[in-house]
Amino acid sequence: MRRKGREGFTLIELLVVVAIIGIVASIAIANYMGAVTRARQKRTMADIRNIATAWEGRNAEKGSYAPGFTYPATAVTYDDVEGALSPDYMKNVPKVDGWGRPYEFAFEGSVYAIRSAGRDGLFEGADYEPAATSSPDCDLVYSNGRFVTWPADMQSN
Repeated sequence: MRRKGREGFTLIELLVVVAIIGIVASIAIANYMGAVTRARQKRTMADIRNIATAWEGRNAEKGSYAPGFTYPATAVTYDDVEGALSPDYMKNVPKVDGWGRPYEFAFEGSVYAIRSAGRDGLFEGADYEPAATSSPDCDLVYSNGRFVTWPADMQSN
């Protein structure tokens, strides 16, 4: 036999459950967004390392970085880099970073550089102090075999 009277949940019980779900969802979304940012940074850093490795290989064979701390003065277009590296040194040269913005390439003498504007999409200038930074919006700059600037929570090599 069923008792008559109390059936279902009270409004307070439902509000408590909804509040708990909201708190768990907000924590999950914050963690997800942080993971997405780190994944984009890692992808960008890996792409930059791969391009640099191919560029170094070309330099070892040809004796020149040209098709390419102060950011090097001579800008090199993506088409120049792709033409110089693909298909002999790298099958597919990435054109955009993890945020969908194009990489910048440059060289000057025996110095080459590859950079991405990072999460905020804004380059911080041309003068970079070689070090990790705590800013998640920092530029990712690779020059002559190592990262010049990178997020502190990422591995440098």
